[in-house]
Amino acid sequence: MKSYRKELWFNASRRREIIHITPQVEECLRESGIREGLCLVNAMHITASVFINDNESGLHSDFERWLEKLAPEKPYSQYAHNGYEDNADAHLKRTVMGREVVVAVTEGKLDFGPWETIFYYELDGKREKRVLVKIIGE
Repeated sequence: MKSYRKELWFNASRRREIIHITPQVEECLRESGIREGLCLVNAMHITASVFINDNESGLHSDFERWLEKLAPEKPYSQYAHNGYEDNADAHLKRTVMGREVVVAVTEGKLDFGPWETIFYYELDGKREKRVLVKIIGE
């Protein structure tokens, strides 16, 4: 069995930003040479998420509004975690959105359902963060 590992780095210009990363993950798959297996994509920071959904701007706005209702950024004083940093809301939002995705690799392609695509969701941005892509198979 072959194994491939690569880190993708992102520096969001805003505190929260959804970034479409399917093209970068597909490039990793091409580099790996793996035709059948599994592809893991996970955020390597506790205030970021990787998820699969539709690449539709209205849905992305809905995520933002819904998460802000669940864990509002402000007032910062509402969270026991906030002290040195003001990112407790980002930790909570990440818990809801998830850490990683696993996608089957079939005939050298990511085996998605209709409309599925991979996103990196920065929840406490304006600094460089990474995503791990790990692909195993034959």
